[in-house]
Amino acid sequence: QVQLVESGGGSVQAGGSLRLSCAASGNTSSRNCMGWFRQAPGKERTGIAAIYSGSGSTYYADSVKGRFTISQDNNKNTVYLQMNSLKPEDTAMYYCAEDPVMAYLGSGGYCYSRQYNNWGQGTQVTVSS
Repeated sequence: QVQLVESGGGSVQAGGSLRLSCAASGNTSSRNCMGWFRQAPGKERTGIAAIYSGSGSTYYADSVKGRFTISQDNNKNTVYLQMNSLKPEDTAMYYCAEDPVMAYLGSGGYCYSRQYNNWGQGTQVTVSS
């Protein structure tokens, strides 16, 4: 069992920045997929970024490409989401997710598209205009 705890959310004005963290503990794998998702009120949860821990390969949704950066600190079992140039439409609950993955499948694109079993509780991001 893996436990995921997100932090770093908050309120910021448009154009500002936030960095989200997702700390994993428990039975973590040296090769895993980790993804960031978000869900705005009344909308479905959507993937925004993912990373494969084995290589650091990443993948981004078009809506955040060039503004958000996913990164990892394997020593701390933590994944980060640096969010710059925030827009009001980025307002949502942000979740991280994690699953182990076979090395031959590992890539950012695969991690972005897969279904996840382990989820954190989420952290709220609010961007005002």
